[in-house]
Amino acid sequence: MEFLITMTTQVPDGTAEDAIAEMRSREATRAAQLIGQGNLLRLWRPPLQPGEWRTYALFTAADVDELEELLTSMPLRAWRTDEVTPLSEHPNDPARRGTTPVAAPGSEYFTWFTLVIPADTAPETVAAVTAAEARCTAELASKGRLLRLWVLPGDGRALGLWAASDIDAMRADLETLPMVGWLGVDITPLSVHPSDPHA
Repeated sequence: MEFLITMTTQVPDGTAEDAIAEMRSREATRAAQLIGQGNLLRLWRPPLQPGEWRTYALFTAADVDELEELLTSMPLRAWRTDEVTPLSEHPNDPARRGTTPVAAPGSEYFTWFTLVIPADTAPETVAAVTAAEARCTAELASKGRLLRLWVLPGDGRALGLWAASDIDAMRADLETLPMVGWLGVDITPLSVHPSDPHA
């Protein structure tokens, strides 16, 4: 099972710089071990305020108990709070085809989708748009622009991982989705984390 972890670190006041550096080094070592074990799949940095430590991490674990053991094993957990979001398989996830697409050049983005289908929409219209959406996402994946897609907890919610040259290109890709008129979308630009296995 896959999980998205929002990691927020608060360094205790008065902590010496050498202690911070030593903690960062130990954390990087443990992250490398978890990557080697296949439990830590990706790391990203969201937009940050000065002095803020926050990371998105994609983990895989058998269940929430195993996940908690993995997170507890990381040295920075002593200074960190973790928000865990379980991710479920999405029918249009490119990974269902057996491989993750090679990302197109540019930056990565998360898209947080909320799908609301108008109540008076005919079932045959829903079926046709759903089929068109599957075809469109497959095409975007083949071009390395849609990398992953997951179902989030809650009705009609999903998370996408994309690659695009810039935010305008990201928005242009979203406008091609047949379901765009039914979607609420929030975009989070992601920057490279130094311990990310894809960095």
